[in-house]
Amino acid sequence: MKLGIFAKTFDGATPLEVLSKARQAGYETVQYNMACSGLAALPGTIEPAIADAVREASKTVGIEIAAVSATYNMIHPDQLMREAGRRSFSAIAAAAHRMGTRLLTVCTGSRDAADQWRHHPDNAGQAAWQDMLDEFRLLIAIADTHDVMIGVEPELANVVDSANRARRLIGELRSPRIRIVLDPANLFEVETLERRKVQIEAAVRLLADRIELAHAKDRFADGRFAAAGDGVIDFDHFLDALRREGFSGSLITHGLHAADSGRVATVLRSRLRALDRRP
Repeated sequence: MKLGIFAKTFDGATPLEVLSKARQAGYETVQYNMACSGLAALPGTIEPAIADAVREASKTVGIEIAAVSATYNMIHPDQLMREAGRRSFSAIAAAAHRMGTRLLTVCTGSRDAADQWRHHPDNAGQAAWQDMLDEFRLLIAIADTHDVMIGVEPELANVVDSANRARRLIGELRSPRIRIVLDPANLFEVETLERRKVQIEAAVRLLADRIELAHAKDRFADGRFAAAGDGVIDFDHFLDALRREGFSGSLITHGLHAADSGRVATVLRSRLRALDRRP
């Protein structure tokens, strides 16, 4: 597995500046965000020179672009907001190959109009599920046009809030473009040690054939998010579960301050090396 980080963890408005900081902190791959190119995170257009600069910086620094964020609220109550998000997804998809990646990451949204990361009771309803499916079908057509993959991340506050719902999504869409971004910290808020292990292992096993990217976020015992290694998640167990299912992609950490990036890289790399030494 390759160790990576959210590029937007670091300040900077050029890819060379941001990727250099990521490399200096000990990472070999990033999940990119267009804000690191001085644009909006969801731009309406991306000029070829902007996309080329990402690839050139990647080559110069020696850091891979594992994915680009294209996350918007896919079930926003305002249809115009969904359309704007989809246009940005299309712009990023059109530039993805020039930037050096084939994976765009998304989440499945919330009916909360102000905050797509906040739970809304209507998220569990059939209407929200159908709106999400309709939106995904439009994204799949865009992905087919530009030959990219769509990395879907289960999130507790979103429509796809569990591994089981992610598997249902895969089954209903029946498209190889749909991949999974799996973060163990998104599978629970507060659980016992044994329940955490059971949930994480079950999620890896259920989604193994579609996991394209792994995330490394953590939680404190009270449910608050934490930097990887500072909380209750057993990353040795998570990484071993991934390896047993054949995953060899990028492990991307986030939810941390830039000042902690070097320390977290050391922690996660030690776990990856320990994993490599096991029979």
